[in-house]
Amino acid sequence: MATRISVTLAVLAIMTAPAMAEETVLLHAAGSLRAALTEVAKAFEAASFGKVQAKFGASGLLKDEIVAGAKAEVFASANMEHPQALAAEKRSGPVVLFARNRLCALARPGLELTPASLLDRMLDPQLKLGTSTPKADPSGDYAWEVFQKAEKLKPGASAALEKKTLQLTGGPTSPPAPQGRSIYGELLAQGAADIFLTYCTNALAAQRENPVQRIVPLPDTLAVGADYGLTVMNGASAPAYRFAMFILSAEGQRTLAKSGFAAPGLPQ
Repeated sequence: MATRISVTLAVLAIMTAPAMAEETVLLHAAGSLRAALTEVAKAFEAASFGKVQAKFGASGLLKDEIVAGAKAEVFASANMEHPQALAAEKRSGPVVLFARNRLCALARPGLELTPASLLDRMLDPQLKLGTSTPKADPSGDYAWEVFQKAEKLKPGASAALEKKTLQLTGGPTSPPAPQGRSIYGELLAQGAADIFLTYCTNALAAQRENPVQRIVPLPDTLAVGADYGLTVMNGASAPAYRFAMFILSAEGQRTLAKSGFAAPGLPQ
């Protein structure tokens, strides 16, 4: 109920926003949203609501770019904290929870791995564990939450996991993803990691490109969810507000759900 009320209030705020001349929506969005929001943007453009120019990347880095003066109108983050920081600085309007994700383990072919054995295998010094970069990318922050949960199961596990983990993506100097392909699947295929903790939606995309790679759900004792936040920057154009509404609409939420996200705007 609280989520529906928040969405309703955000839509009302968007509907009363002033129109401006700019007709191209400038979207900054988490890399994990690339497939889903690209599809949402195509539907938005097909309906003649306006054009969308998107930049995808690590949410923390995108937030820092916006703070530094980068032009953005709609910010779709893989956490709530980064857009809330912009709202707290009076740079944007309300922050709305518009999607949910969770962490999964993506494993190289041939590696014996189950939810029950996941922690032991992550701690195995012979296996390479990959994550994204904490602070720069929420996916890395969520992985560190997994490590904190592991500490409760095995004292010393958190420090051991932090020490051995390879921060392979999401940082300022991380290599870009190959054009049109999953960076996570590529890293496993190259042998950079044996296990990669990433969003389940990312793992699904990687597996579609590399069917021999396996997705292993985290056990309840290690499970971590991800709440995605949406905000519109102050002074944004009318099409930007319409695009935010479109993401929150039933059509936009169905597209997110089709990509593997939990869509809070859809009927339960």
